[in-house]
Amino acid sequence: MAISLSVVLLLGIVLVVLMKSGALRAGPAVTAVLFGFFLASTGMAPSIQRFLDSLANSINGIQF
Repeated sequence: MAISLSVVLLLGIVLVVLMKSGALRAGPAVTAVLFGFFLASTGMAPSIQRFLDSLANSINGIQF
């Protein structure tokens, strides 16, 4: 849960920065948010979540 909340926060910040810089207009931003919202309610959501969890675990396992 902490990882997904962090990802949502990070993506929200990136979205705001892109909109403020003019690189992303409000229309495409709303479309992207709605796409993500509706994608989360499809059958692909568990597969995407497993992929993101495994990616986060892999990044967490990297030692410097």
